[in-house]
Amino acid sequence: MKTVLLLNQDRMGHGDEALGRRILKTFLQKAIALKGLDAVLMVNGGVKLTAAGSEVLGELTMLEENGVDMVPCGTCLEQFGVTPAVGKVGSMDEIIGAMNRADKVITL
Repeated sequence: MKTVLLLNQDRMGHGDEALGRRILKTFLQKAIALKGLDAVLMVNGGVKLTAAGSEVLGELTMLEENGVDMVPCGTCLEQFGVTPAVGKVGSMDEIIGAMNRADKVITL
C-alpha cells in the first residue's frame, strides 16, 4: 500500500508551537515504520522543514535515504524564500499526481 504524508505546516497539531515542533520531530523519527511510505509532500509552511538548519532536516534526510521521496512545493519555497536542503522541488501537478497514486494520504 502506497502511503503519502502531506505536511502543510512546520509543526504538528494546533496550539503550542514549541510542542508542535517537538512532536513532529518525534513523529518523523518514527515514520519509517509507516508501511509503504512512498513520499512526503510539503506545502505552505511545511516547506520550511526542508531548509538548512531545520530542526527535522536529519529526519527528512534519513527518510529520503531510505527511499522516501521528499517533494516540497516550488511555489511555496519561493513564497518563503527557502532553498531546500533535502528533496526535489515539485510542482502542484506532481504533488497532486503523488496523492492520486497513493492508496492512503496522511495530512499533518
